[in-house]
Amino acid sequence: MRAALRAQLGWVRRALREAAPGRAPGPPCWSCGVALPSSDGPCFCPACQALQPPAPRPDLFRLMDCDRSFRIDAEQLQRRFRSLQQAVHPDRFGQRPPLELRGVEPAQETDCDATFLTEIMEINEKLAEPKSEDVLEEIETLIKVKQEELTREVTAAFERDDLQEAKKLLAKMKYFANLEDKLKAKKIPS
Repeated sequence: MRAALRAQLGWVRRALREAAPGRAPGPPCWSCGVALPSSDGPCFCPACQALQPPAPRPDLFRLMDCDRSFRIDAEQLQRRFRSLQQAVHPDRFGQRPPLELRGVEPAQETDCDATFLTEIMEINEKLAEPKSEDVLEEIETLIKVKQEELTREVTAAFERDDLQEAKKLLAKMKYFANLEDKLKAKKIPS
C-alpha cells in the first residue's frame, strides 16, 4: 500500500513540476503548429512570429500588468495599453508575406492554365453583352455547377493532402467568385 501511495505521490509531483509556469507547453500556433508559451498578453509564435488569438477568458489584471485592486495607476495602465496597442497594430503586419501551409503559398489567380482562362474570358464577354435574362440565367447555372464541381475537387485534394492541386483549384474558385459578383451586379436593376 505504501508503495502505491509513493508512486501516486511521485506522479503528482512530476505533474506539478511539468505544469509549473514556463514549463508546460501552451496550445499550438495556428500558423505553424509549434507549442506556444503561456501568456496573458499578446502572444506571438516564437517560430513564425504569427499573432495568436487571445485566450477565451484572459486575466485582464495580468494582461494590463496591474495589481488586483480598485485603485489602479492610470498612467501605468495607459502606458501598458499603448504598448499592447503598438504590439498588435495592423500596420505592423501589412507588409508581411502571405501565409503558407507547409511551404505552399496561397492560390493566386495566375495559377491557372490557358484553357481555363479562355473559358473565363468567354463568360466575361457574355456578361459584357447587353442584358439578356436568358443569357444571365445560363451564366448563373454554369457558375453554380462549376463552383460545386470545384468545391468537391478541392475537398478531395485536401483530403489526400495534395496542397499543390488544392492551390490550383482555389485559384479557379476565385475566378468563379469574381464572375458571380459581376453577374449579381448585372442583375441589379439600374
